[in-house]
Amino acid sequence: MTIQHVRRTSAALGLAFLMAACSSNPITDTNPANVPDEFNPALDDYGRERDTIWDLFSNIDDPNTTLEVNRYIWNASLDVLNFMPVERVDPFSGIIVMGYGTPPGGRTAYRATVYVTDPALDARSLKVALASRAGPADPDTVRAIEDAILSRARQLRIKHSAL
Repeated sequence: MTIQHVRRTSAALGLAFLMAACSSNPITDTNPANVPDEFNPALDDYGRERDTIWDLFSNIDDPNTTLEVNRYIWNASLDVLNFMPVERVDPFSGIIVMGYGTPPGGRTAYRATVYVTDPALDARSLKVALASRAGPADPDTVRAIEDAILSRARQLRIKHSAL
């Protein structure tokens, strides 16, 4: 088999693939083997039929699943809880998981999970779950941590807007 023969075969296969991918015929059977929809390659992430292979590369964000977080609350959470080690961070879902740490001047070790749920600099955008080794922390302590985070976030926003 010569190199020319391999090139011709590769070109023919590539052309056949492109012709099949660019066909204007819609997919007629979206679930040929009774595969659950979440595993069905004929459907996109939102349950719509794919017409061509190029639909795989479309960048359509569903506003119901896209989550944006407030960067000031995010950074303020890391600043205020800097005495705790960071275990996991997911900026796309707005979750910060902190390990056990003792606050300066305190005797009780706490761990925290911070949820930043909205892009607004608002108290409703922040949820803190705080626990000690003995169980859930006092609600007043949780509220004090949330207030400290929100105050620091406002300071960061003011500092940023002054630049």
